[in-house]
Amino acid sequence: MAEVTDIPMDNEVEVDEQEYDTDKIRLLPGSSDDGTASSFQIIDEDHTLGNALRYIIMKNPEVEFCGYSIPHPSENKLNIRIQTYGNITALEALHQGMDNLSELCTHIEETFTEKVEAGGYATEEP
Repeated sequence: MAEVTDIPMDNEVEVDEQEYDTDKIRLLPGSSDDGTASSFQIIDEDHTLGNALRYIIMKNPEVEFCGYSIPHPSENKLNIRIQTYGNITALEALHQGMDNLSELCTHIEETFTEKVEAGGYATEEP
C-alpha cells in the first residue's frame, strides 16, 4: 500500500497572507506528474468543511473536477481530489479555495455582526 506523504513545504506556509498548518494536510499518492491532478487528506475535518471547500474550488474556472469523501465515519479524515485544466496546479487551486472560503466566512461574520449591532439586539453571554 502506498504511503501518505506530507506536502513538500515548510511547516507553516504563507500564501496570499494566509497561514496553513501543513501537518493538517497531506498529499495522497496518485498525483499527476505535472501537478494538475492531486488528492489531499485533511485531518480532523468532516462534511462541514468538505462540501463548502468543494463548492468554492469548483467555482474556479481553471478547475475541471473537485470531489471529496470521508473514508470512514469513525475517522476524522477528509479526502479531496482536485483536477485542473493545466493553467494552475491542484495545490494552487486548493490554496485559492481555502483563501476564498476564509474570505467568505470573514465577510459573513462581519455582515452578521454589523446587522446585529445596527438592529439594537443584545449580545449578552448567559
